[in-house]
Amino acid sequence: MKIYRTRKGILLEEENRYHPIDGEDWDRLLNREDIVGFLEKTARSGPSLESLDPSDLLPPIGSQEVWAAGVTYYRSRDARMEEARKGGGSDFYDRVYVAPRPELFFKSAPHRVVGHGQEVRIRKDSRWNVPEPELTLVVNSRGKIIGTTAGNDMSSRDIEGENPLYLPQAKVYDGSCALGPGILVGQGELPKTTGIRMVIRREGRPAFEGSTTLSQMKRSPSELVEWLFLDNSFPHGCFLMTGTGVIPPPSFSLESRDEIEITIESVGTLVNRVA
Repeated sequence: MKIYRTRKGILLEEENRYHPIDGEDWDRLLNREDIVGFLEKTARSGPSLESLDPSDLLPPIGSQEVWAAGVTYYRSRDARMEEARKGGGSDFYDRVYVAPRPELFFKSAPHRVVGHGQEVRIRKDSRWNVPEPELTLVVNSRGKIIGTTAGNDMSSRDIEGENPLYLPQAKVYDGSCALGPGILVGQGELPKTTGIRMVIRREGRPAFEGSTTLSQMKRSPSELVEWLFLDNSFPHGCFLMTGTGVIPPPSFSLESRDEIEITIESVGTLVNRVA
């Protein structure tokens, strides 16, 4: 089952029907101890709709922070080493890939997050920008993974490559994080065969296409969450982007009006246009 945050309230999708969840707060819902049971009861007892208007969708986030993990895929390690070579930090990423401790960094406050159908941004002071399609974990305040969504970790590769210490500037800015369209709840960890696909269209034509599977991830979702919650508290829960294995070549950079489509099997398809 999936839940959506919309302009008209929360909707639960089950078996292609949409059930309004009246009187429920988004933050409270994500932190319910019995969220699956509560949603199943709602689906059985309440009214339903036949469709969901995509224009009503809001980002599936309330008061949660968004964090991200880096260098969790071998392909990501190679790309980060390549971009950081001129800045003298190329071996940092190889060390992270093999180290027990993962790379975890703050990605976004809720007000910087955009949802399905909304515009992402590229930095004004950057010349090399790419989207990063990522399975994103939805974690409650107790550190339990309660769902997943699709995420886009927009990145300025030239800024990060200039110096690894510039990572926050390359990753954290208005419109640099997209989540959605909804949250797949109660499925546990997804199969390793789960596919992640990204298509970037320019003037209606594919400018880049790539795919990977979760089998290419070096670290498990539960391992990443355990590290994130070590000496960190999240009163409303959090979102954790798990890294990318799909990266455009160095010759590619996003342009205004490009359309980014990210599909994660069983989770959904997130579409954003570049402002």
